[in-house]
Amino acid sequence: MLLVVLYPFLYNVVIAFSNMSLGHLRDASFIGFDHFRTIFTEPEILRIFLKTVVWTGVNVIAHLTLGIGLAILLNQEIRGRAWFRALLILPWAMPQYITALTWKGMFNYEFGAVNLILRNLHLPPVPWLSNAYWAFAAPIIANIWLGFPFMMVIALGGLQSIPRELYEAADIDGAGWWFRLRRITLPLLKPVLVPAAVLGTIWTFNNLNVIWLVTNQGEPADKTHILVTYVYKAAFHYYRYGYAAAFSLVIFLILLAFVVYFLRVTREKEGAA
Repeated sequence: MLLVVLYPFLYNVVIAFSNMSLGHLRDASFIGFDHFRTIFTEPEILRIFLKTVVWTGVNVIAHLTLGIGLAILLNQEIRGRAWFRALLILPWAMPQYITALTWKGMFNYEFGAVNLILRNLHLPPVPWLSNAYWAFAAPIIANIWLGFPFMMVIALGGLQSIPRELYEAADIDGAGWWFRLRRITLPLLKPVLVPAAVLGTIWTFNNLNVIWLVTNQGEPADKTHILVTYVYKAAFHYYRYGYAAAFSLVIFLILLAFVVYFLRVTREKEGAA
């Protein structure tokens, strides 16, 4: 625990207050809060932070919506249910970097499968990887495909723990599908979905692989960065180790604030219930 968690964290803190870079690798010195002042005064940081929030929010909402919807379908008595379950879990079982590179190829303007499908539908091709807007949408699509199986598995497990008698009683009372979803399914799924949503939020916020690989390291013109890809590029392309360490601490504090706020709200709701 000390070697794999505490020591790297404390070493990162030390580097964050130093001028360590490729030119000061062995003679780094203490510079105080200079890197933090730089981070909070850079004009593009706010844009990258907002993109990170959009990236995280869209992905988590899509994962939850698709996961719950598919779990409800697969919880029904349908032919080939086991095959459908196996196929829908497949995206989650594949190595993430292979999936990201596959999606990158599928978004190729000339030869990618996505634009070929659009052309067959008599729709104009989309410049997925050369236009900043579409280049940001492309990894979101890829990450939605990668992430929904996790929520589906969690929701499916929760659905199977709900007593059938509740639905039978609702049927006797003449309750419709929407009423049963709102008053039975979602409230009873909440204890398993809330922790999964929190984990999904943290994982997505810190997801480096998909957006880095699909957009070819933040292209075009570094317009598709989220916070973690921006930090990674600062550390391993520009060798600004002190700056990247300080930025990593800021990201850690953002996520820590989110978790603390979430736990406080959850306790208040549980106390009021």
